Amino acid sequence: MNLNATLIFQTLVFFVLALFTMKFVWPPLMKAIEERQLKIAEGLAAAEKGKADLAQAQARVGQVEASAKADNQTRLAQAEKQAAALIEQARKDAELERARILEQAKQDAQQEAQRARDSLRDAVAALAIKGAEEILKREVNAQTHAEMLGRLKAQL
Repeated sequence: MNLNATLIFQTLVFFVLALFTMKFVWPPLMKAIEERQLKIAEGLAAAEKGKADLAQAQARVGQVEASAKADNQTRLAQAEKQAAALIEQARKDAELERARILEQAKQDAQQEAQRARDSLRDAVAALAIKGAEEILKREVNAQTHAEMLGRLKAQL
């Protein structure tokens, strides 16, 4: 066995194998590696875009939330104003109704007092005539009696 021939043959096989690897194996491996790098780069870019979209969405949510809070505060203030106005209107209506009821009660009391006065006048007139009848012990005629009763009513 010759060491030089073995070494030359092994070197020749090494170069043939290296040439074969560079010609047929290496290009598909490089292509696969480049495709994988491209997919990773696209994934990272999509992740960055997703983060940016998330930040924008959170900003929009913050704006919408702030707007909703402001709108809610405005509506709450309007509702409180409306409630106060309704209470004030109800108070005014109640005052008007109270005044109307008091006026009606005063009118009813005046009418009742007038009826009581008229009734009292009639009773006093009847008692006065009866008393006069007792004093005089005589009967007064009906026409004179009616005239006297009318005058007595007018005086009372």
